[in-house]
Amino acid sequence: MCGILAVLGCSDDSRAKRARHGDCFLAHQRLAIVDPASGDQPLYNEDETIVVTANGEIYNHEELRKRLPGHRFRTGSDCEVIAHLYEEYGEGFMDMLDGIFSFVLLDTRDDSFIAARDAIGITPLYIGWGLEGSVWISSEMKGLNDDCKRFEVFPPGHMYTSKGGSHERWYKPPWYAEAIPSAPYDPLVLREAFEKAVIKRLMTDVPFGVLLSGGLDSSLVAAVICRHMAGTSAAEKWGTQLHSFCVGLEGSPDLKAAKDVADHLGTVHHEFHFTVQDGIDAIEDVIYHTETYDVTTIRASTPMFLMSRKIKAMGVKMVISGEGSDELFGGYLYFHKAPSKEEFHRETCRKIKALHQYDCLRANKATSAWGVEARVPFLDKGFIDVAMGIDPEWKMIKPDLGRIEKWVLRKAFDDEAKPYLPKHILYRQKEQFSDGVGYSWIDELKAHAAEHVSDKMMQHAEHIYPYNTPATKEAYYYRMIFENFFPQNSARLTVPGGPSVACSTATAVEWDAQWSKNVDPSGRAAVGVHASAYDPTAPSLLDAKHRMTEVKASGLTG
Repeated sequence: MCGILAVLGCSDDSRAKRARHGDCFLAHQRLAIVDPASGDQPLYNEDETIVVTANGEIYNHEELRKRLPGHRFRTGSDCEVIAHLYEEYGEGFMDMLDGIFSFVLLDTRDDSFIAARDAIGITPLYIGWGLEGSVWISSEMKGLNDDCKRFEVFPPGHMYTSKGGSHERWYKPPWYAEAIPSAPYDPLVLREAFEKAVIKRLMTDVPFGVLLSGGLDSSLVAAVICRHMAGTSAAEKWGTQLHSFCVGLEGSPDLKAAKDVADHLGTVHHEFHFTVQDGIDAIEDVIYHTETYDVTTIRASTPMFLMSRKIKAMGVKMVISGEGSDELFGGYLYFHKAPSKEEFHRETCRKIKALHQYDCLRANKATSAWGVEARVPFLDKGFIDVAMGIDPEWKMIKPDLGRIEKWVLRKAFDDEAKPYLPKHILYRQKEQFSDGVGYSWIDELKAHAAEHVSDKMMQHAEHIYPYNTPATKEAYYYRMIFENFFPQNSARLTVPGGPSVACSTATAVEWDAQWSKNVDPSGRAAVGVHASAYDPTAPSLLDAKHRMTEVKASGLTG
């Protein structure tokens, strides 16, 4: 007996479709994007001896079906091809899949199963073990934390087999070993690879749009869609005018930039405003759905969570977004201080390998909480191969040569004859999403946390939270909420830690001695790089509030 219980898809399992074979249970709550009419899961092969439940999209499923001429398909679901590929090739089919996915496949012929996760970890997956010998696999930690003695994040690009009882990495690209590439930079090759990645993500049977912050990455996604959507099946079903969505505090940098891009591209633009109080009120829900206490993830997930609720209310179920570009091209502002091309490249490798715990987690969970799917073309396998094969000397930030962060990407789309974007957008400085929605957002979060976490609590933080000890009151505040929902030791171990400046890894903090004095994941912590960097000598909003409290307590104000 294999003793597996798998729960994949959205968090509301009360409406989940289920299948049982012996002591093996598969359950799935579907967000239907492709073939919503007949593609309910679990999915089967012809004689129903192979059972699959999957979360994600297989973009090349039509091509794969053509390679399986002797097989009869029951549905139009892109994920059904997984059952037939296994029947034809056994466990050796993983690298054939082009898409985002996490799945569990049960072979009833010998009561064995395999579980797998996509190359980068764009779809979430967890694995746990019960005391009685059961194995549990779930898209959400909430599906495991009450029943498993121990659970952990299922590693991206890996497959788990019941026969072997262990993980095996199936995704083995050249960049994974962090060897320094030497391919020359060809802007047209890079452009064409990205356009191909975007176009394949227009596979949809439901209304869709693009998340548009007005930064380089989301703007390029929108520009490519607008240029190539005519003639696609998506355009035949939903028209050729793209809908774009942006969120921010009143007057935020992103709102203005996104409006400029939308006007240039002619999208149907939807601008959503939120207040700091709206964001603060949503923090607990955000932590519950994203299942993390990482500071920068929560900062950025909150506006995305609020926006996703409004997007879903408009009837849109799929959005295309710009995550992943900064990791591929060294777009974070701290890359200005990379000491060499070798270290620059190794840091991009480290960042890509960790994406499943940060931006991929945010993009997936903040949207799926409201039944919206986010697709990320920058993390297309083929595009990653092209981008990570470029000699990193071309990616190095060299102001004296006019090369700002992500210069190779900007240059690839700098088309004078037929511009993709206005120059001021194409060369706009990097803004992290949590900064771009409005600089006061982070300042107010810190102030709010300080009202709930005292200095005395911080003095004993290492005893209360010995693992990933919170270094700030904001981190302590999020940790308290997280542990209230997920008190198990396994849960806290799923969240990475270590110092970070402007979203760097702990290793890159060492690039500049000054950074160790101002460790904060905000892009504005890149002192000397960001145009609106924190001023270490200036009083903070939090300091100002404390001084006002002291003055009022002294009776010196009216």
